Amino acid sequence: MTQILQPHRIELDDVVLRPFVARDEAAVAEALRDPDILRWTAGTAVIRTPADQRARKWLEPRIDGWAHGSAVFAVADAATDYVLATVSVRDVNRVPDQAVVAYWVSPAARGRRLAARALDAAARWAFAPDGLRLHRLSLDHALINEGSCRVAVRAGFQLEGTMRDYYLEPTGERHDSHLHSRLATDPVGQCPGATAGS
Repeated sequence: MTQILQPHRIELDDVVLRPFVARDEAAVAEALRDPDILRWTAGTAVIRTPADQRARKWLEPRIDGWAHGSAVFAVADAATDYVLATVSVRDVNRVPDQAVVAYWVSPAARGRRLAARALDAAARWAFAPDGLRLHRLSLDHALINEGSCRVAVRAGFQLEGTMRDYYLEPTGERHDSHLHSRLATDPVGQCPGATAGS
């Protein structure tokens, strides 16, 4: 049975992690114009959708995600509420006490370690007694997506190994993938760059 999650809000200094809403469509549309987001995280169904409809195709299941066992956060600018990134904790308790995480950052917001900071904040909430009370979070990325690897490591996700030919691009090309995880019991300090202004 799918676990229904209570929508949650996490405030960092300059950004807020909050549920997506319909008015975020313009920001999502801007992000989905980025070739790297399309290549690595958008999904085949979104890519096959006409470009002017992709944002809605991507956004609608994320808005409903909380009701279907996935905590999908928009990472929005604290001052303007404009979406800069996303981080999700999905498939919560499909395997007991575990979930899978994913993320992307719009090109204009890159260089601020935003993904690592948001991922760290979402992980802390997922492990917390007043959060999801999970024990293990995992993520994977294609080896050639080195930026995603840096995000994972900065957010305290340890490299566990390489999964051969795991990632399949929409073009049909396959890539080996890194598997990372973070446990509730891991000694993780403050995410590097969490208070940096860069």
